[in-house]
Amino acid sequence: MSSQPPETETHEVTLSRDEQWVVHAILADYIDDAIDSDETPPAWAVELLEAVESGDNTEVLTGLQTRRLADAMADYLEREGIPDQDRVHGSDVADRLEAHLESPGTA
Repeated sequence: MSSQPPETETHEVTLSRDEQWVVHAILADYIDDAIDSDETPPAWAVELLEAVESGDNTEVLTGLQTRRLADAMADYLEREGIPDQDRVHGSDVADRLEAHLESPGTA
């Protein structure tokens, strides 16, 4: 059985301060939910949270991280009662992530 090749596809995603806040909140909730369920939080979520907390406006995400964050963002945006500002900034991030996923990545 062969192992999967290392992931080399990356995407540079620039986030405004407000967008970073929404991404941070979603990732923190995702991690907290895993911990509350006595599960180990996924490494991709922990790594992204640490990257967002570093304060840089541009995050370099692997293809897998980009897909997982796009999925988590879409799930969040489908919820009822989220703040309007979260919906606006979250939608902007989700659109940008999907655009990265549809275009070839940079390595």
